[in-house]
Amino acid sequence: MKSYLAAAIQLTSVPNLQKNLAQAEELIDLAVRQGAELVSLPENFSFMGEENDKLGQAEAIARETEIFLKKMAQRFQITILGGSFPIPVENTGKVYNTTILIDPNGQELARYYKVHLFDVNVPDGNTYRESSTVVAGKQLPPVYFSETLGNLGLSVCYDVRFPELYRHLADKGADVVFIPAAFTAFTGKDHWQVLLQARAIENTCYIIAAAQTGTNYARRQTHGHAMIIDPWGVILADAGEQPGIAIAEIKPTRLEQVRRQMPSLQHRVF
Repeated sequence: MKSYLAAAIQLTSVPNLQKNLAQAEELIDLAVRQGAELVSLPENFSFMGEENDKLGQAEAIARETEIFLKKMAQRFQITILGGSFPIPVENTGKVYNTTILIDPNGQELARYYKVHLFDVNVPDGNTYRESSTVVAGKQLPPVYFSETLGNLGLSVCYDVRFPELYRHLADKGADVVFIPAAFTAFTGKDHWQVLLQARAIENTCYIIAAAQTGTNYARRQTHGHAMIIDPWGVILADAGEQPGIAIAEIKPTRLEQVRRQMPSLQHRVF
């Protein structure tokens, strides 16, 4: 593993596939021009809209998004995490909330179907029922072992509230964990940062958390603050509340230092 720059991209995705892909490409280009070799997009980066619209366009969204991700990885010679996007599930009328990791040759390295679905009555009056259109994944997320970038663990948004999933990734040897998200504005203001820091601290790993921000459609407002956090819980970069990027250096020496100073994973009893 070497030292390198990673970027967490922050978007305001809307119910327009082509507009979202154009916005994403612009920010990927910005990240690469600043030196990023590993780039993460947020949850639902290629489409955020009403559930019926998402289902109606799911095949096109899935097809165009995969083409886009492979094209971006090859064009910019980066490893890219495709945030998440819908992929139709045969004979269900629903989709998987899917994230994929792509290498600079445009080859898929890892894939994960989100296992924890956001079925919540938020105190701001909004109700979310992700399970009404999404099939939960059945497998714990993978860790991709990269000699240059470190061991990369996958997860998506609401997963962040389930520490056992991240302990699984730590057990698999994760050095860097992705948490692409579309956190609600209401829950984000109280929980987003502290949850990200907790996952970094308890698993002594870097967190790359790309995010949605602003008003995506109708009453759907997202929190923003895409972040990169180090294994001690230090916030290295925060994208604020506007579309943009959080970029920071991932250092193997920092991982080794923190794990030596706080060897909590070695002290586990259960």
